Amino acid sequence: MNTINFANKEITPSKLVCIGRNYVDHIHELGNEVPDDMVVFNKPNSAISAELHAFHQEQLHYEGELCFLVEASKFVAVGFGLDLTKRGLQSKLKAKGLPWERAKAFNGAAVLSDFVAIDGIDDSLSLELCINGEVIQAGGVELMMYKPMQILEELSSFIELVDGDIVMTGTPKGVGQINAGDVFSAKVLQGDITLLSQQWTAK
Repeated sequence: MNTINFANKEITPSKLVCIGRNYVDHIHELGNEVPDDMVVFNKPNSAISAELHAFHQEQLHYEGELCFLVEASKFVAVGFGLDLTKRGLQSKLKAKGLPWERAKAFNGAAVLSDFVAIDGIDDSLSLELCINGEVIQAGGVELMMYKPMQILEELSSFIELVDGDIVMTGTPKGVGQINAGDVFSAKVLQGDITLLSQQWTAK
């Protein structure tokens, strides 16, 4: 089973619960419609990886996201996640009205940073993703259609979130293709304060 790091401990998430289409600008950049309800899909534990790959049966795309660790039915820590997507396959599946899992839940489809404890969540919590030194994605709670507490309440109405589960809360605009050798530098910010930073080089 794959693990993530929090407070010098290894945590084993049973699942990753992902929120799609949670930033209006990202919805528009992919040519999607604004959904009437929260879009939810899952990634299994086997999707978690410490390595960033540019290719898995096809060229992969990145989506940087704020991620939250669940303990006692609460969000207790935040991390940065890369939701990796087989965009070509996803487009074919969507066109046929089929589920996305083959394009979203493959091995290595969730690259996660370490997690840090949080006392609360407000609109100042955000992410920044640089690729090869250039800021590519920036945004956070302030721009979300569904805020973290709304997400937690909605998910808890129909699915059990157990200790160690991760909730990925959607991606701001700026998604794109991963190229081998690209250097990804990620930050989670609370206002001007950097809560965590992590770097990966795509293989």
